Amino acid sequence: MIDLVYFAWVRERIGVDGEVLPLPPGAATVGDLLDWLATRSPGHAAALGDHTAIRVAVDQAFVGLDAAITDGVEVAIFPPVTGG
Repeated sequence: MIDLVYFAWVRERIGVDGEVLPLPPGAATVGDLLDWLATRSPGHAAALGDHTAIRVAVDQAFVGLDAAITDGVEVAIFPPVTGG
């Protein structure tokens, strides 16, 4: 199982704060996971269809789309953070 946590407009578009799901078959990277998640609902597609518009942390460490993903991790998905 993987623990998914959504923040800001990602959460709003998906409609939930998070989900606990089995690791999808064939999902070896964060990019694979995002592609699979985007097929789950129109809200998931709206939030996750454009990978350039989101950031991901695995077990609270920022990672790229090519980062490996394994069963039992927490994956946080959120928009880029801007500062001023």
